[in-house]
Amino acid sequence: MTDVATAPQKKSFKEKFKEEFIEYWVNVLYLSIYFGVFISYKRLILAQYEIDFEEYGTAFFNAFVLGKVVSIIGMTKMGKKTINANLSIVTLYKTLLFTFCLVFFNALEEFVIGYFKTSSLQGAIDILSHHLGTYEYFARLLILFTCFIPFFAIKELSRVLGHKTIKDLFFKWK
Repeated sequence: MTDVATAPQKKSFKEKFKEEFIEYWVNVLYLSIYFGVFISYKRLILAQYEIDFEEYGTAFFNAFVLGKVVSIIGMTKMGKKTINANLSIVTLYKTLLFTFCLVFFNALEEFVIGYFKTSSLQGAIDILSHHLGTYEYFARLLILFTCFIPFFAIKELSRVLGHKTIKDLFFKWK
């Protein structure tokens, strides 16, 4: 008796689109909740000093943008690469990789915005260096990094155990 390995069936465009669409909105939902909590924290701390702060929209906008960036990076070779290690190492690897990728894209975005604001390379560099040198930027990186740890832990568990198993473990009522 021989085992015949069957080639995995190629997914149709509609199936791929549906999967990517769902993954994007899961990313956005997760990031929106996480960023919303930290915006609320910042608002409450500042309210203690009677400083108004209402930037909830930026949390959701950032979640929409970062959700797409995460989806795009996930589709690249870099994002699909799996290393032969335990899940904690793989989770940490992907957390660092995606954090650095988002730092790069954010720096590029700030540079372009700075260039359009000042119409000079030096002005763009000055705006970028100011942006990257603030305490708030490092706080945001820390938030993003810690946000990605459970995010990729669940994604890697899903990859190993299967999406259905993870979905059933979290959402199936017994």
